[in-house]
Amino acid sequence: MASEGDRRSDSEVELERAAHGPLVAGRRRAGGAVRSTLIALVSTVVFFGLIAFVVTSSPNWPAVKAQFLDWSEFKESMPAIADAFLVNVKIFCVAEPFILVLALLVAVLRSLPGPVFFPLRALAIVYADLFRGIPTVLVITILGLGVPALALQGVPSSVVFWATVGLILIYTAYVSEVYRAGIDSVHPSQEVGARSLGLTRLQSLRFVILPQAVRRVIPPLLNDFIGLQKDTALVGTLGVIDAFNQANIDVNTTFTFTSYLCAAVLFIAITIPLTRLTDWLIARDRRRRQVSRLA
Repeated sequence: MASEGDRRSDSEVELERAAHGPLVAGRRRAGGAVRSTLIALVSTVVFFGLIAFVVTSSPNWPAVKAQFLDWSEFKESMPAIADAFLVNVKIFCVAEPFILVLALLVAVLRSLPGPVFFPLRALAIVYADLFRGIPTVLVITILGLGVPALALQGVPSSVVFWATVGLILIYTAYVSEVYRAGIDSVHPSQEVGARSLGLTRLQSLRFVILPQAVRRVIPPLLNDFIGLQKDTALVGTLGVIDAFNQANIDVNTTFTFTSYLCAAVLFIAITIPLTRLTDWLIARDRRRRQVSRLA
């Protein structure tokens, strides 16, 4: 009887081990994840601490600190630079809707099949190649200085207007390639299925292909618009008082470079939220694809 009781107790122990095995393994994995996170956090703090120590212990650190990190100058310069930064924001807000629409039109023209649409495809290809090959600052300078100099009646002479047009032309070329990649990523069977249901080629493009393509390219589109927000500072080359030019004025007045830090902070305040939104959209899209694959 004792041996039978021992055997029963052994089996019960084995069952308990089998039941608690996944729980113990999960606890071990959680503990390992926490330990890895702590190690990464400590190593990051140590790394940046070493950088801060090296920088602050350099011989010219006091002079650099006085030139770039003058808190009183920062507070005095920020209101004027923030007002000038509104010019950058307005240019961005005006240019973005035009870029979205025009770039989609160029991408659709470039994806039209058949020899009938060859002239439109060629025109779209030439446009994209041309404006992706010219530096943005050159396009802004040529349009902002050249077109107003013509003094044409009925044509705007504002340099801000033509700088915005230059940004629209450049970024439309870039964003059209993003749209085209999204259109090409849609499987041809989608169009075949739509055509078999009686939809025309244009209806298939509008109701089946484009919705899927646009949804897939939203993250890279946001990346392009982050670049657009930063490139609005190029309007300063035309003499427009934007954030960068206002910082230049303050630098020439105070002979310190803290005003540049003010302008940088304002641009970061716009771009970092857009970057985090892009990361969130990419993660959400990845989760959706995983769920669709499992389904």
